[in-house]
Amino acid sequence: MCRAISEKMRTIITQNCCFSMDISVYFNCLLLIGAYMLMVFVLGQWRKNNGIVDIFWGLGFVVITLFLLIDNPSGIAYSGWQSRHLVSLAVIIWGVRLASHIAIKNWGQPEDWRYVNFRNDWRKRGLPQWLGALLQVYLLQGLFMFVIALPIIHVHLTPENPGIITLVGALLWLFGFYFESVGDYQKQVFKQDPANKGKILTTGLWKYTRHPNYFGEAVMWWGIWLMTAQLAHPWLTLSGLLSPVILTWLLTKVSGVAMLERKYTENADYQEYIRQTPAFFPRFR
Repeated sequence: MCRAISEKMRTIITQNCCFSMDISVYFNCLLLIGAYMLMVFVLGQWRKNNGIVDIFWGLGFVVITLFLLIDNPSGIAYSGWQSRHLVSLAVIIWGVRLASHIAIKNWGQPEDWRYVNFRNDWRKRGLPQWLGALLQVYLLQGLFMFVIALPIIHVHLTPENPGIITLVGALLWLFGFYFESVGDYQKQVFKQDPANKGKILTTGLWKYTRHPNYFGEAVMWWGIWLMTAQLAHPWLTLSGLLSPVILTWLLTKVSGVAMLERKYTENADYQEYIRQTPAFFPRFR
């Protein structure tokens, strides 16, 4: 049935557009993300821990990428090393590493304080816990996942051979991957030492920025967008720009830096750390 609806949408849209392209891939990806997030929602309700969504965030992009590789919406045969292969490899490496890191850190732990606060807010508003979780955690993240995945979708719609801009994007991705993965590792090692309990990590990459992992993730997605900047249809490149812009906004103003730092407003050591170190963009000294 979904296939029939998808084909109907493709026929209608293609007849009214000035270019020939399989627009139904957007609909298919939305269906895939919706089904995926509903599965994660069921798992979260079963475990009574909505923080599990953090583990499946990165894996969601891996699922989208694998689907596009198999579906091949462009209809162009795989030949040689194309931009879509480079982007797919970057997304899979990022998603698997991030999911593994969060799973090792959080599995078996109590629900993250952010989601506990959500539960308290839903309770105050008289909203059923399952409905609040479905709307504010899972479906909302699914919507953001779709928007952030636009460059992945676009590079599979109009695959190109890598050019100079593609390679520059790949180098930018590597720089971001270094910051995120090394930053996460340094934080993990720091927390494993009982002597550091209650202390603030201010060494390694954390002496250049208070959030090297968030900075690295944003840089990676700017790199992924740049790897798709030579697509045949300019509007695909421009609309794909929503991906790194939205992700950077989320990391700096919504769920990343802003939310985390509210936790330390009464911590004198962290307030001194704020005075010495920039929040997001590194300052090399």
